[in-house]
Amino acid sequence: MSEPKPKQDEPIKRMLAPVRLEFTVSAGRDKTAFLGAIIEGRILGGRCPSCRKVYVPPRGCPTCGVEMVGDIPISDHGVVTTFCTVSIPFEGQTMKLPYVYASIVLDGADVPIFHLVDGIDAKDARMGLRVRADWRPPAERKPTMESIRAFVPTGEPDAAFDTYKEHL
Repeated sequence: MSEPKPKQDEPIKRMLAPVRLEFTVSAGRDKTAFLGAIIEGRILGGRCPSCRKVYVPPRGCPTCGVEMVGDIPISDHGVVTTFCTVSIPFEGQTMKLPYVYASIVLDGADVPIFHLVDGIDAKDARMGLRVRADWRPPAERKPTMESIRAFVPTGEPDAAFDTYKEHL
């Protein structure tokens, strides 16, 4: 079945663009430990021995070009630094519109991760919002970030701008 053609004065709101990519990724030592911890409901980071920054997930330091040291336990609580409200439908979409996708600096980490924010209206999303991981039940967890259903507000006061401004 073909899509109806838009009238000349209507903007095109969606298009079908099929794409297929096949690839294999080897997790390696650090990612394997990270993904194993995710299954257990824990988050691990790695610390650069040179600049001392903690990255989640652990990886070689992109600034210093050196291997990370140790598995650093990281809190599953953090702060929203920036965010995007998604209001446009797309093929394969599973989230109810509008929804929020955010950059979140977890407590104990120096580099943000990106994840969904739920538990508030999209219009109430804001920088500085304190959030925590909403973990899937243990039987549903897999070695993927989808084991965290979303991040939800903690109810704590918002973080002061000075505490996260370097992560913008």
